[in-house]
Amino acid sequence: MSRVSLRINGASHVVEAEPDTPLLYVLRDTLTLDNPRFGCGLGQCGACTVLLDGRAVRSCVTPVSRAARQEVVTLDGLGTPEHPHPVQQAFIEAQAFQCGYCLNGWVLTAKALLATNPHPTDEEIRRACQGLVCRCGSHVGIFAAIRRAAGGPAEAKAAHIVVPPGQPAGPAEEDAQTAPEC
Repeated sequence: MSRVSLRINGASHVVEAEPDTPLLYVLRDTLTLDNPRFGCGLGQCGACTVLLDGRAVRSCVTPVSRAARQEVVTLDGLGTPEHPHPVQQAFIEAQAFQCGYCLNGWVLTAKALLATNPHPTDEEIRRACQGLVCRCGSHVGIFAAIRRAAGGPAEAKAAHIVVPPGQPAGPAEEDAQTAPEC
């Protein structure tokens, strides 16, 4: 075991962990943070997403040693219920989620994208969201929320948005025709 110094949501922490321990395990098990969430354990769904020095990373495959001396921001550190971050507010206004389990990945990825590209095209949004999964099929609302956060029109262009093969389309078959390729 090693002592690892972390800065999470603006607070300093020192934890005992093996350097290759996934950051997700330290955040949830050692520091008892509710977010991020365990989804797949392979970095393929995004439920475990955190910001590491402003970049969206999958904490289930990021060793805790990589997070040392960097700023880690979880969804809890982005805003508060009383004062949500503008990206969170856009997701609230768009009513973008059903169950919310995947919330970390989508909101934090959108935050990272908009920090470097405040007015992304639909294609840039889709590219940034590659690898994120919403099993409820809330992709249309999610896509609208990201566009809203970017200051663009919230309605998604259904003709240009499809679910990639193998990705759940959602509860209704017609959702598969309008869900964004995120």
